[in-house]
Amino acid sequence: MPTLSLSPLRFTPGEIAEVAGLYATNPEYCRAAGEYDPERIRADEVEADLRAEAGIAGNEVLLARADSGQLAGMICLLDRHPSDDQPWIGLLLVHGSLHRRGVGRLLAGLAEERFRDEGRSGIRLAVLENNPTALAFWNALGWREIDRRADRQYGRPCIVMHKQLGALQRDSPTAR
Repeated sequence: MPTLSLSPLRFTPGEIAEVAGLYATNPEYCRAAGEYDPERIRADEVEADLRAEAGIAGNEVLLARADSGQLAGMICLLDRHPSDDQPWIGLLLVHGSLHRRGVGRLLAGLAEERFRDEGRSGIRLAVLENNPTALAFWNALGWREIDRRADRQYGRPCIVMHKQLGALQRDSPTAR
């Protein structure tokens, strides 16, 4: 499994271009979300959306880099969701060339570990109903459906999922 380092998005032109490229490698997600045309990802739109995300108190946009420096993915974390006061993963996106190599599992595990270390008992996220690949991924990692509702920003049908955070398991992807 690869090793990754996480760092906050600094919004440099180079980073924004990399993140726009990251979205472009995920056309299935772009089509499901409906926010971006997968054939024409505009860096200025991605930047505006991520600045809005990062500008909310308690939200972070983190880039995941491989040891080589390659952008492997991105994760957006919310310290406390306004509707339930729980920590949430707002978005987890893996570079298309790295799908099915454990990067998504590792990123999810890093988020779980972080909130577990903060003493949080659980973590949540929402999966778009029209994205069965993402739903299968989260189910495989032990997340369970707790609700169905429209997302707050665009009104898209979503499956709200929760994972209880217990003690770190020996076979966990983040156990060292």
